[in-house]
Amino acid sequence: MLIGDLVRKNRVCFHQEFSNWEEAVKASYQPLLEDGTIEPCYIDQVIASIKELGPYIVLAPDIAMPHTTMGAKGVRCSAISFMKVCRPVHFTEGNPENDARLFFSLAAQNPEEHLLNMQQLAEELMTEGLTEDLLSCESEEDILKLEEKYGR
Repeated sequence: MLIGDLVRKNRVCFHQEFSNWEEAVKASYQPLLEDGTIEPCYIDQVIASIKELGPYIVLAPDIAMPHTTMGAKGVRCSAISFMKVCRPVHFTEGNPENDARLFFSLAAQNPEEHLLNMQQLAEELMTEGLTEDLLSCESEEDILKLEEKYGR
């Protein structure tokens, strides 16, 4: 299970809430910043893309997949990090369909790797019940228990 791999790579974080979506996006990339996968300029590109294009990163209610459409400056290798937030992050005030609590933050060196990461993640998230179970996770141990539940 991809999400279990993220735990083993220390690319998972949990937070209560954020005052705005920009802070949430920054925090979602913190594990990749800390392990040297990305540079701060990449996070700036992601935020600039969202400001320009709107909340395209919200794929479904409660699920955001931050990434940039501007290229891969500041990405040393392709990776994904996971963040769970207890209180929804609002990307568009008054539109709960653009709220997110699960963040899968992508960094890719080229478009092919980017599409492959998105495809693998989308396939995993289509597993019935997984999103609901992730929303109830409060720790890395909870995520690892999902590997047992879903047999991966």
